[in-house]
Amino acid sequence: MSDFSNLGKILLIAGLAVAGVGLIILLGGKIPWLGKLPGDIFYRGEKFTFYFPLTTSIIASIVLTLIIWLITRR
Repeated sequence: MSDFSNLGKILLIAGLAVAGVGLIILLGGKIPWLGKLPGDIFYRGEKFTFYFPLTTSIIASIVLTLIIWLITRR
């Protein structure tokens, strides 16, 4: 019976994670500084545009790491 409760917890956490990502995607356009931080790499040539949100990715990774650490801390 404990295998099913572990599966239930995993499915619940996965569902909350998917809902959280969906919320971030919906609200991401409304946050004006998101993706335009200093350190984000943007190059526009004549026929080529390259964009890599380096600083935004690092900040998102730190925030998600802290959230997961707080959730899994017992």
